[in-house]
Amino acid sequence: MTEDKRAPELWRQLQGAASVLASVRAGRSGPEALEAVPGSLRPGVQALVYAALRQLGRAEALRRLLAPRKPPPAADALLCLALALAWRDEEAPYEVHTLVNQAVECAKRTPATRAQASFVNACLRRFLREHAALVGRTDADPVARWNHPRWWIERLQRELPQQWQAVLEANNQQPPLTLRVNRRQGSVDDYLEALRAAGIPARRNGAAGITLERAVAVPQLPGYAQGRFAVQDASAQLAAPLLLQGLAAGAHPRVLDACAAPGGKTAHLLELADADVTALDIDATRCQRISDNLQRLGLQARIVAADAGVPQSWWDGQRFDAILLDAPCTASGIVRRHPDVRWLRRESDIAALAAQQARLLAALWPLLAPGGRLVYCTCSVFRAEGEDQVQAFVAHNKDARRQPAPGHLWPGEGPQAGPVTDNQRSDHDGFYYAVLEKDAG
Repeated sequence: MTEDKRAPELWRQLQGAASVLASVRAGRSGPEALEAVPGSLRPGVQALVYAALRQLGRAEALRRLLAPRKPPPAADALLCLALALAWRDEEAPYEVHTLVNQAVECAKRTPATRAQASFVNACLRRFLREHAALVGRTDADPVARWNHPRWWIERLQRELPQQWQAVLEANNQQPPLTLRVNRRQGSVDDYLEALRAAGIPARRNGAAGITLERAVAVPQLPGYAQGRFAVQDASAQLAAPLLLQGLAAGAHPRVLDACAAPGGKTAHLLELADADVTALDIDATRCQRISDNLQRLGLQARIVAADAGVPQSWWDGQRFDAILLDAPCTASGIVRRHPDVRWLRRESDIAALAAQQARLLAALWPLLAPGGRLVYCTCSVFRAEGEDQVQAFVAHNKDARRQPAPGHLWPGEGPQAGPVTDNQRSDHDGFYYAVLEKDAG
């Protein structure tokens, strides 16, 4: 029997995507919800549901016009999924009439929505007839216009009066796939040539980064099994050089990567320096991911499953020359890559996470040797998790001295910040970086 390699029917992909969307609305993360989707469907389902999550504010506003009384969750998820994918013709993944027809077919074939199939059909046919008028009526709604929760929009308007629109626009774009070349196994130019030989267009992005011009399944890229590269956004690639550039040349530094999973920054540290690296994470399952990623890249670190904020449970009493704290945060800087985050977060999460970041900074600072260097970073665009956090820490720790650092990086296309001499253009996620050195005295 030969294997059927035809793409799954669109209605089946919509069925899976609607199920994932319903799960996200119920509080599950997108990656977790996608685990329940059969492997053969998962790539197509992920593409559809992530595209829909980037347009969910508009879709929900349209659904309210079409059906003021909210339908049952499964039918509402399918209806909003179809509206999110179809409302803007030029960006629809399929021809709009095809999307509508297949969404109705999905409603008919799915037990949870079968009773609402006629309702879904009526709403979507009306949408096709009155498209321009319906979209125009939603333009005044900021949540529909920007596809972010209202509190998120208002917070950015206050904190970034000149940049908030650009940040929100960037968040709604599909991000590129960026790699970090493992320079223990070859140069960036060497790997660019390997990609060219494989017919994969790409360009440099930062000191060790390469951005692909089109998406490719990562395991199919040349040198994957041999550990020639890792997937890592350009903004995250700044962490290791920032931490190491202030250390003495030729030294064998003792380095802590706190909150290290899944190990991208740990690996980058080991690629750049002969260092004694401890990779720490509170989640034992995620620690296994660190181990797996380092093994593929041919690298080794001491991996510890423990709470970085409780050093007495894991620290041996010997101070570190350098500490990287990539602190838990709202992930507000990487929502173009993880569009579910914007709909899962609540504004109250910011204060709770800022308190956790302060706790970790306070716990780790005494573990840093005099003259040592600590890099604090978050993948957040909110000041409470970035500049406000560091200013408060420095005000309460008189032995902390700030060193040059990128500060807040906004998502999208812009100058490469940090330890890159030519300030080249970069497409990167939102991030925050601060560098703190401890007085040697």
